[in-house]
Amino acid sequence: MTAPGITAGTTLGRELTLGILGGGQLAQMLALAAIPLGVRVTVLEPDAHAPARLCARHLPAPYTDPSGLDELAACDAVTLEFENIPVGALAALEGRVPVRPAGSLLARSKHRAREKQALREAGATTAPFEIIETEGDLDGALARVGGRGILKTSELGYDGKGQARVNTDAELHAAWADLNRVPCVLEGFVPFEREVSLAVARTPSGQVAFGPLVENVHRDGILRTSVYPAQVPDGTEARARDLARAVADAWALEGLITLEFFVLPGGDLLVNEVAPRVHNSGHLTQDGGGLSQFEAQVRAVLDLPLNDWAPLHPSAMLNVVGVDGPDGQPLEPDWAAIDALGGTRVHLYHKAHRHGRKVGHVNLVAPDPETLRARLASLEPLVP
Repeated sequence: MTAPGITAGTTLGRELTLGILGGGQLAQMLALAAIPLGVRVTVLEPDAHAPARLCARHLPAPYTDPSGLDELAACDAVTLEFENIPVGALAALEGRVPVRPAGSLLARSKHRAREKQALREAGATTAPFEIIETEGDLDGALARVGGRGILKTSELGYDGKGQARVNTDAELHAAWADLNRVPCVLEGFVPFEREVSLAVARTPSGQVAFGPLVENVHRDGILRTSVYPAQVPDGTEARARDLARAVADAWALEGLITLEFFVLPGGDLLVNEVAPRVHNSGHLTQDGGGLSQFEAQVRAVLDLPLNDWAPLHPSAMLNVVGVDGPDGQPLEPDWAAIDALGGTRVHLYHKAHRHGRKVGHVNLVAPDPETLRARLASLEPLVP
């Protein structure tokens, strides 16, 4: 459905409406990117204190709420803030409003087994894996993936949750029991050199654009830092773009997805996961100059003109995650020192503290890669 006076493929200067399923920090930043484009945003999110309420029209209702979905169906297009949206919500919108990425893509990317099978069908290489759905599937599975692996729930796992490292059959059986015997994927251990990510967007009219290749470091299963440009062999970004385009084509992408890769010692790339949205590693595009990943997703979803996006200057991002001290009290970053460090910009999500919860991030910009990494080394000790 298209709002009165709005035609498909509209250009800038004419008011558009965008619906978002989810109202967390990614929806907040999508809405902030949409406002300068003249786009009005409505989010459907059950949390009454959702971060996006500060800059978008907030419908505080379940994702499957019929009246809330009716409101989204009146928008020009609907997009997703995160994967764990009920499939029923997307089914209720089907045929009423364009949902980008589509529900079929979400159903694929939110389920690890289906995602890995679809990646291979698109020509991408993944880590060896076995699908675990019954007790019998455990027998011999670890040997088939190389003797060491990570058991992950097929759905609902993120930021290190819903997964366990296993090195023996006994550990595998115990881990599956700890995960409540839900369907899982056992991934073989991959001796990678570094992790990188790259986003690809495609508009309904066929424009394809890419984000920057970003180098990522995780801590306790949660992204700690992202750095651009990535320190990778020549040709790595070109290969990542080729793989991203292949997946976007095979999955009939409309909107934006982000691919996470392992870089192997010889320079080959394995696709680890796909997020059907903007990604934590792309936050550094907010402050490095040029288009941000958030504006790229808004443009792709609403079929607005779109070009490649990457910072104009070397950029980094450091996640701010809730951390409790030995006494159980929150450990606060040294905000004064962060503000005093050259090139920093703080982004807070207006979320209550909880151990392990992302509550903000700090972007960092520098004139050259060497200065960037030196500043990042100074910044890291300031954030627990």
